[in-house]
Amino acid sequence: MHDVAIIGAGPVGLAAGIEAKRRGLQPLLIEKGALCNSFIGYPTRMEFFSTPEKLEIGGYPFSTRDYKPSREDALDYYRRVAAAEELDIRLYEPVVDLEGADGNFTVTTDQNAYAARKVVVSTGFYDIPNRMDVPGEDLDKVRHYFKEPYPYAFTEVAIVGGGNSAAKAALACYRHDANVTMIVRDGALDDGVKYWIKPDLQNRIEEGAIDAHFHTTVEAIEPNALHLDTPDGPAQIDNDFVLAMTGYRPNYELLERFGIAVRDDAARTPVHDEEETFETNREGLYLAGTICGGCDTSRWFIENGRFHAEKVMDDIAADLNRAPAAA
Repeated sequence: MHDVAIIGAGPVGLAAGIEAKRRGLQPLLIEKGALCNSFIGYPTRMEFFSTPEKLEIGGYPFSTRDYKPSREDALDYYRRVAAAEELDIRLYEPVVDLEGADGNFTVTTDQNAYAARKVVVSTGFYDIPNRMDVPGEDLDKVRHYFKEPYPYAFTEVAIVGGGNSAAKAALACYRHDANVTMIVRDGALDDGVKYWIKPDLQNRIEEGAIDAHFHTTVEAIEPNALHLDTPDGPAQIDNDFVLAMTGYRPNYELLERFGIAVRDDAARTPVHDEEETFETNREGLYLAGTICGGCDTSRWFIENGRFHAEKVMDDIAADLNRAPAAA
């Protein structure tokens, strides 16, 4: 039996595994995809907003050539940390169920079942996009993830959203010869768009290089067109691709299956001790990382979420040192 099963092998899950080992515990990490699976879906050569030292885990220095690390830098760093720590990681094994109770859990994947005394959920929020729920959203031309601009050269691209992801996708596509139209529900770009990105995009909009419709929503998607609801009434524009940069949310279905309650607040925050232990309403089951914020995906990120691992493992180690192991 493992002392603790950690569901999710992103930066915070890896940090939890390291902190468990340093407290003399035997951790098992279970990941539904690749190591740091969310990073695999990030745009190619994406630059993190954080500087390297704020992404470090386990005391391992994160050295980069540039001031801010790229997606590729981070993937290489976390892989090297996992290898150096010799963490026991099972990849490409989606967890489907969690049975048992504190001290004697069974974590079931689509391939195996693992016994663990404690369980930590560190699955982030990048798995499930927020849908627009409009006709045509399931067409192949609609993408909820932006990888790189090259497929969109010389095409009509609509980018839905006004945040950082939408802003970066709009500029990248524009600079690779796409005809870009932004569809923004609010009256302006988000306040959170980074200060070095926002003026660039605003200037492109003001000069007419990028078209932007504010106070506008998508009503329907067709193979060659978009139907919009604008302040001036219904409108239709030509369209080849839709990049729906509408954000993402945690896997609430999985949380419900695990018996984790969700608060009736705007962020649909999973119930847990937010100050000290990060234990959920189900005894022996913990949260760590961005999953703790629910739909408020800007509350926790690698910079501050990595410290959850220390608090979680402090509580787990203290409890396991008091209790005898299950047979």
